[in-house]
Amino acid sequence: MQREFRYRTTGILSIAAIVTASAITVSGQYSLTVNKERLENARNEPQNWLLMNGDYGANRYSRLTQINRDNVGNLRMVWALAIGGMQDTGRNGPEAELNPLVDNGYMYTSDGWGTVYKIDARAPDHAKFVWIADPGVDHEGNTSRSRGIALWEDKVISNLPDGRVIAIDRDDGEIIWDVEVAGVTEFGRRERFLTAPLVADGKVLVQNGAGDGGTRGWVAALDVETGEELWRWYTVPEPGQPGSETWTDDHNAWKTGGGGVWQTGSYDPEKKLYIFGTGNPYPIYDPEFRPGDNLYTNSAVALDIDTGERRWHFQYTPNDSWDYDEVGVHLLHDLTIDGQLRKVVSHYARNGFYYTVDRNDGSFIKAGQYVNELNWTAGINPETGTPLEYDPNLEVQIYNPEARALRVDRDRMKRACPTWHGGVAHQPTAFNPDKGIAYGVGTEGCFTQNGATVASAGPEGNVDNQASERRQYSSELYYGSITAVDAVSHEVLAKVVTDIEVRSGATVTAGG
Repeated sequence: MQREFRYRTTGILSIAAIVTASAITVSGQYSLTVNKERLENARNEPQNWLLMNGDYGANRYSRLTQINRDNVGNLRMVWALAIGGMQDTGRNGPEAELNPLVDNGYMYTSDGWGTVYKIDARAPDHAKFVWIADPGVDHEGNTSRSRGIALWEDKVISNLPDGRVIAIDRDDGEIIWDVEVAGVTEFGRRERFLTAPLVADGKVLVQNGAGDGGTRGWVAALDVETGEELWRWYTVPEPGQPGSETWTDDHNAWKTGGGGVWQTGSYDPEKKLYIFGTGNPYPIYDPEFRPGDNLYTNSAVALDIDTGERRWHFQYTPNDSWDYDEVGVHLLHDLTIDGQLRKVVSHYARNGFYYTVDRNDGSFIKAGQYVNELNWTAGINPETGTPLEYDPNLEVQIYNPEARALRVDRDRMKRACPTWHGGVAHQPTAFNPDKGIAYGVGTEGCFTQNGATVASAGPEGNVDNQASERRQYSSELYYGSITAVDAVSHEVLAKVVTDIEVRSGATVTAGG
């Protein structure tokens, strides 16, 4: 833990507080511990932001009204603190893709290398560090990216770029426990944490997001008091497990099957369900390498938080070949549909549709297109929620053949919409419960690609990269969008288009 605030000179990142001309002051004394009751009722504390996506339902809705549509243009920066974590590794630059957590005037955040900061932000015009906890992540061989932390009782929980998960005493910054959870597969492929942990009912939920690196995605639950692993569930099943029948190849493609989880899931305390989205199968663009529906990739999944058992799933794009992974936020809310109040899960899917499924069993309710251009399918079956062309008897789906690049299309470019960026990818979405409107931000456009054969390394599994053909692709019509969808009818109510992609998230307030 650092107590003297020294920084390297290679780069800094600023944490800034933005308020209106009339500053918001935080009332109350030093916060109580962030216990189970407070987290389950986080929306009742609008002065705080206790969870990565605002509340367990991931609705990112604030009841505060002081900032509204009339004065939002007057926002200005009133203080900033420089933090570290911006040392370049020569590959992707360091990234801190997170929002800080706030508990009654104290702010908690981290940088790209996993150093955690506690900041006293109670004053309206300045802030100061309380402590800095540096877990000592080796910069060599690790990805410098952080997407958030979690609070529970007297602890700050963080998963690190090197595969460790740590618990820090939130009063003095000392590390309480430190365990290695993510590792290396039998083929030497690294598992990685690419999203914030979630703590619920005394369990720390962390997940492997490195599906595109040829690992199998998983979710693991740790005891929040000790760090002991309680259970682990894989998004790609091994032979003999439910769902393994959807991997019909003869070279153990499941071992490198993908399905990474790189956005924080949602939690239903009443049903004790952890609900999250999974990534695309691997290899990404050759569905003939991995024939079958490739469960449980491109899916919404609900796990029993006590046992880690799968309660239900809903797959958006079986046998995907466009990188339409569905790791994005899954919104939990209640809707009145056909006169009946239903508990639902809603999701801005990367494949261009906005979906709603039943939270009890994952059964399909409705879907509607929200992107401007979409051609990979003619639409969604209103009864099943599958693409209209989906054929359960096919091992390799066809969908729209003009947009689907298969191995036979080695010398032909196929144009597909939306782009492989989405739609909405991992950018946090938001839901206004008073208006029944869901908001999504993301990228729109199309891309073209040819078919390319990915070679198997043999019957024991893995990909032979040297013997694989190179895929060619290009992107077009990239632009950003902010979309508002009626959560019941799924009609697009409004859309604002921007010249460049929108990679940030959405938050909605009662201030309009």
